[in-house]
Amino acid sequence: MLTYLDFEKPIAELETRVSELRETANSGSIDIDAEIGRLESKANKLLRDTYAKLTPWQKVQVARHPERPHFKDFVAGLAEDFVPLAGDRAFGDDQAIIGGLARIAGRRVMLMGHEKGDDTASRLKHNFGMAKPEGYRKAIRLMRLADQFGIPVVSLVDSAGAFPGVEAEERGQAEAIARSTEECLALGVPMIAVIVGEGGSGGAIAIAAANRVLMYEHAFYSVISPEGCASILWRTRDKAPEAAEAMKLTAQDQLALGVVDRIVDEPLGGAHRDPDAAIGALKGAIIEELDGCSQLGSSELRSQRRAKFLAIG
Repeated sequence: MLTYLDFEKPIAELETRVSELRETANSGSIDIDAEIGRLESKANKLLRDTYAKLTPWQKVQVARHPERPHFKDFVAGLAEDFVPLAGDRAFGDDQAIIGGLARIAGRRVMLMGHEKGDDTASRLKHNFGMAKPEGYRKAIRLMRLADQFGIPVVSLVDSAGAFPGVEAEERGQAEAIARSTEECLALGVPMIAVIVGEGGSGGAIAIAAANRVLMYEHAFYSVISPEGCASILWRTRDKAPEAAEAMKLTAQDQLALGVVDRIVDEPLGGAHRDPDAAIGALKGAIIEELDGCSQLGSSELRSQRRAKFLAIG
């Protein structure tokens, strides 16, 4: 059953009514096809109108939707095969960042990204997509391996941020994020990064300092969460909608600012309503970007990355 967001309540009422009428129609007691058609049209129009004018705060809610595709879903939909590679060869295997060798439309890639989990057990296992230092050191290991064998890197970002716990700080969280960002910038192979949900602060940029940065239509990318920003500026999380507006965190804002290079369209109502279509659109975009970077040499790729990030701001 689809989970509706707070601002989708009018849509939920109409779609629930349509479902109830369909059950009545299936019983064969009465012909109500015309009424079902009328309500479906009304619900579709309301959905279209609502998503055409989402506020930044509403986009944040869509990006966090519990049924939005996660890394494992992208692996299943993007890759013909996927061989996971585990561990940072120093401390352990952080399950918040998953990665490995894959093929996308026949093209060899190193595919990695944040995994949040989709139920209580898996969310705890993957720490809600918030990586610890060993997660970023695993990412560094995978990127170096890809560089060594001339394999492009594709990263999928979906994290509220790096894990802020004491144990992460004890193991060098800031240093690990900096080293991972440095590794992205030093790669001699193409790197494509995609903000697929939440793009939170250093936890995101650590695997997103790429030649081409793509962003889903209803994802967001920011230095801090709206709630965190509101807590600092106004001493209350209740001001999160105002903070989201001021932070220019939407895909459309990020494209205008030059932070991302391309927006990937989502199905009407968000990627969670039709994950297969959303993943299909992303696959096409990734293939185009990989092909566009394939003719560049190592020095050109590094120079392009350097120029891109120096130009921001």
